[in-house]
Amino acid sequence: MENINLAHEIEERLPARALTIIEKAGRLAHARGERLYLVGGAVRDLLLDKPVLDIDLVLEGDAVALADELSQSENVKITLHKPFLTANLQYPDLSLDLTTARKESYARSGALPAVQPGTLKDDLFRRDFRINAMAVSLNQEDYGRLIDCHGGLDDLHNKLVRVLHEKSFIDDATRLWRAVRYEQRLDFDIEQGTQALLRCDLPMLKTISGDRIWYELECVFGEELPEKVLVRAAELGVLPYLHPQLSIGGRLAARFDEARRISLPQKPSTTLYMALLTFNLDAEAIERLIDYLKLDKMMSRTLRESQKIKALHEELSEEPLQPSAIYLHLHGYSEETLKTNLIACEPAGVRRNIQLYLDELRYVKTSLNGDDLIALGIKEGPSIKLLLGLLLDARLDGEVASREDEERLVKELFIRRNAI
Repeated sequence: MENINLAHEIEERLPARALTIIEKAGRLAHARGERLYLVGGAVRDLLLDKPVLDIDLVLEGDAVALADELSQSENVKITLHKPFLTANLQYPDLSLDLTTARKESYARSGALPAVQPGTLKDDLFRRDFRINAMAVSLNQEDYGRLIDCHGGLDDLHNKLVRVLHEKSFIDDATRLWRAVRYEQRLDFDIEQGTQALLRCDLPMLKTISGDRIWYELECVFGEELPEKVLVRAAELGVLPYLHPQLSIGGRLAARFDEARRISLPQKPSTTLYMALLTFNLDAEAIERLIDYLKLDKMMSRTLRESQKIKALHEELSEEPLQPSAIYLHLHGYSEETLKTNLIACEPAGVRRNIQLYLDELRYVKTSLNGDDLIALGIKEGPSIKLLLGLLLDARLDGEVASREDEERLVKELFIRRNAI
C-alpha cells in the first residue's frame, strides 16, 4: 500500500469545530490507551477532494465511555446505541458518530447485525464497499496516516463501487440501494463482479423491513439528482422490489427538475419527491406502499391526497372555471399535494388552475368575520358560516372588493330580503 498521509487534507477540509473535537478526542483516547480513527465516507471524500459530509470516528476501545467523557465540558447532546456500541454526538453546529471498533455477525439475511468489540481491521471489513473501508489515524504518533486494507484507493482511482466479499448483499440487502446511490453520486461504475452479485441477490431485498428500505429512499432523495439513482435502480432491477407497479418513465427527470425549480431557494422536500415518484400508482398500490414502508402521517396524507386530486382532473380542466369553484376543489389540501399535481398532471388547464390557487386564491380572505355579521344583525347559528362562505365566493369571483361591498351584499341578501 502507498504511504499516504492526509494530515494536511484533514486540517484544510474539515470544519474547525470538528478539528477541535477530534483533537480533544484523540488526547482523551491516548490517555486511556486507546486508538482513534476517521473512517468511511469522510476518508473517501478527502481522497476525492469532495465536501466531507459525514464525520465518523472509530475507537479501538470504549466509544460510549469516551463520548461521555467528551460531553462533560461541552454543550453536546449524546444519543447512545449501546447494542451497536455507538454514540451520536450532536453539537450546536456539528454532528458526528463515535463507534467502538467492532465485529459483526448476522443471525439471518436481512437481520440487524450482532456486534462485539474488535479491531480496526475487523471494523473496516464489516463495511459495505471497498471505497468506504478506509481509515485515517488520528493518533499522535502517526496522525493522518491512511489505512487501506482492502484496496479502496485502487477502486477510487478506477472509479469503481465494489463489495468487500461475495455475501455482502446477502448479509444486508440495503447495500443494493447504496451501491446504486454511490455509483451515481460519484459518477463511478458498479464493478462487474459486484454488479453480477447485485443482480443475483435482488430477492434478498425481501428480507429487509420496510422502514429500513424507507431510510435508504430518504438518502436517495437527499442526493443532488435523485432521479439518476432511481433510473439506474430501475435498470438494475432494484426499484421493482419497492413496488412491482413502480416504473420510471422519461418524465421523472423533468418532474424532479421542476420540483427543484419551484422549491427554490430550498431543496424539494422528501415528501414532494416521493409523491412525484409514486404519482402514477393507483390508490391500492399507494396504500400498500404506505403500509410496507411505515410512512408517517404527513407523508401518507400527501400520497393519498395526490390520488384524490388526480380524480378531480376532469372537473379542474373545465373552461372557464370560476375561481370560487377552483377554491372549493383545492382548499384544504397540503401545499406538497398541490405542487405534486401541478408538476405531474397532464391537462394544461388543471395546471393553470392549481397555479392560480397557489399564487392567489388561497390567500383570499373576507373583510368581515362572524362578529361583524352579528353586529350587522345576523343571528348566531349556521347562517353565519353559510354567509361567510358566500362572501368568500363573492370575493374570489370579484363580485365584491372591499369591506363596504361585503356589508352591502349582506344587507341585500339577508336583511332587506329577510333571508336570515
